[in-house]
Amino acid sequence: MAKYDNKFYADRAKRFIPGGAHTYSKGDDQFPANAPSVITRGKGCQLWDAEDNQFTDFALSLGTVVLGHAYEPVLDAVREELVKGVNFVRPSIIEGELAELICDIVPCAEMVKLAKHGSDVTTASIKLARAYTGKERVIRCSADAFNAVHDWFIGSTVVDRGVPKAVKDLTLQFEYNNIDSLSALFMQYPNEIACVIFEPISFIEPEPGFLQAVKELCEINGAILIFDEVVSGFRFSLGGGQEYCGVTPHLAAFGKAMANGFSVSALAGRRDIMELGGIDGEQERVFLLSTTHGGETHSIAAAIKTINTIKEYNIIDHIWKTGGLIKQGLSKAAEDAGISDLIEVGGYDCKPAFAMLGSDGKSCMTTRTLFLQETIKRGVLMPYIVPSFSHSPQIITNAMEKITEAFAVINKARQEGNIAGYVEGDVVKPVFRKFN
Repeated sequence: MAKYDNKFYADRAKRFIPGGAHTYSKGDDQFPANAPSVITRGKGCQLWDAEDNQFTDFALSLGTVVLGHAYEPVLDAVREELVKGVNFVRPSIIEGELAELICDIVPCAEMVKLAKHGSDVTTASIKLARAYTGKERVIRCSADAFNAVHDWFIGSTVVDRGVPKAVKDLTLQFEYNNIDSLSALFMQYPNEIACVIFEPISFIEPEPGFLQAVKELCEINGAILIFDEVVSGFRFSLGGGQEYCGVTPHLAAFGKAMANGFSVSALAGRRDIMELGGIDGEQERVFLLSTTHGGETHSIAAAIKTINTIKEYNIIDHIWKTGGLIKQGLSKAAEDAGISDLIEVGGYDCKPAFAMLGSDGKSCMTTRTLFLQETIKRGVLMPYIVPSFSHSPQIITNAMEKITEAFAVINKARQEGNIAGYVEGDVVKPVFRKFN
């Protein structure tokens, strides 16, 4: 036993942090009772808690760690900047280097503004679109799980407490792959739509011509098309989902995988739109993004090294192959354990998805809790799947052996008609819910 156990650190966090974590998806309500309540270190795709228990990590910090925890070449680039100071009164040289690199690889990027978080840049894109068009309403996609922490998005979810009604009313929703639902909104609110923002590609495959049709609708109606590429960027393709799908938006937001866990995000887009956030010209200014820490050199160095590593070692190809192996492994493990009807495996190979089901064939939090509980007992952390450069075929094979064992427990519980009875503690809950 360590000097202080997991509970000591977790209890301290709960005393001083609302929810016990700074990201809701890391909260206790997202994990079973036996989950490691704190993590002390990581290497590659392995994690250790305060009691030195080791886990194979398939979540990779919400998709930010594309190369692996503590990837040495990135750390070397960070160390090189740390000793020179990390934040200055004037721009650093590497701010321009990262901006130019993004413009070289992202189809829509003619100018770039850096920040720290995905929400920073998606929300900045909304402001920029409103300023450029002179309109106020925003259309987002109902299929998107999360676009920003800010009111324009949160006000359109079930956890809208604290968001003014006037703000809520400005955000509309359309259905993915349903171009008629988008067209109807443009007809209902003529000359009022500033922008359409959504993830161009996630778990659902866009129907042929859908993304292009969205762009054409935007341009016909004088609206800005914004791709939220915080998740898809540097994963589907080096140039993001827009490169993979062959449709170029007017603006795009990037984050997560671009710096291997370090905090960097980027708003990229067409020059005539982006220039509104500048300090030249005679027109009225747009106070776009002004983040004290947006120019931190060590995080920017991490992004440059990460992106160049993705290019040099063809990490995108590795991610696709790795995700495919994980999907195949999950399906085979479920078949071997006799519970193929209790798991649904899907998504793109570079961004796999799975859901644990109940006897009615619908997503079931009780079955999910038991799956997480039993895999954690066997040293596997898989609340969701994020393939990384650190996942080798052997690691996946070893993990699937443990997952097969966990599936066998679920099958036993199902045969006894008592899946809930096998859960040791509370059942996990959705992040987006009205009440605790």
